Amino acid sequence: MKSRVKYRSRLQIIADILAAAGEGAKRTHIMFRCYLSHKALCKYLDEVLGAGLLRVQGSSECVYVVTEKGKAFLKRFFEYSELRRQLEQGFNNISTFEMALEQMISEREGALD
Repeated sequence: MKSRVKYRSRLQIIADILAAAGEGAKRTHIMFRCYLSHKALCKYLDEVLGAGLLRVQGSSECVYVVTEKGKAFLKRFFEYSELRRQLEQGFNNISTFEMALEQMISEREGALD
């Protein structure tokens, strides 16, 4: 079983909640699927409900459903995530080049004259 030790941003947690809710999910399903405490889930649910990204469906059994605005958020979030991944990869490539240049400077060529 994988452990979730990696830090997630607020945006990532909100995207996880929306993805978990999908076409409809109860609070506990979202909580377990997103690896959130009850307290944290309540905080984020208040935020996404207030922003109109989720809505409550049904009266007796609370089922959360992603709204059109929530679907648009998820689409934009995935675009943002891909762009961020590409930029991080590019930065790592730049760092590799920089280290190679630094190594070239620090290498000693033959004996000192």
